[in-house]
Amino acid sequence: MATPEEMAQTMRNNVESKTGKTMNAWFEVISKGQQEKHGQIVKMLKSEYGVTHGFANLIASDFLNPQAGSSDDSGLIDNQYRGPKQDLKVIYDSIVQGLESFSEMQISPKKSYVSLRRNKQFALIQPSTKTRVDVGINLKGVEPQGQLEASGSFNSMVTHRVKITDIAQVNQTLFDWLKIAYEQS
Repeated sequence: MATPEEMAQTMRNNVESKTGKTMNAWFEVISKGQQEKHGQIVKMLKSEYGVTHGFANLIASDFLNPQAGSSDDSGLIDNQYRGPKQDLKVIYDSIVQGLESFSEMQISPKKSYVSLRRNKQFALIQPSTKTRVDVGINLKGVEPQGQLEASGSFNSMVTHRVKITDIAQVNQTLFDWLKIAYEQS
């Protein structure tokens, strides 16, 4: 007998033939809507698109839990910036582009953030709200100042946080802090 995970994967493989759209096409439909909760998404898919309950449930689950059907690192990043957070992707891209000179840096996507590593994690990038990307930075011996604040309860793996709500805040000062953390790691 198939495990629940195997059954869900079989359904994923059949989404397009059974519903008329690929999983990514359904994710785009959901992203354009106002629904944020599982039950709301299921109801919308069933009532507005005629999707059966089982497929609506699977699509909603995978949309809200991107890890369910993907192990691809780029998919992890795409899922972080899906739906209401899609406008923040330009901030993420700008930060990563500015880090290209950090030769030994590794980008390690997780479910809800991206870890930036050298010998160890020196920073992370996380779309924390619909309007803000937080950059957590490990800066030992640096006092919080201005835009650079103590991490507080944000993430125990970093010492500082920079809240970014506008692409203009991705500036040389941010990259200077990141460079110090990179060199300390």
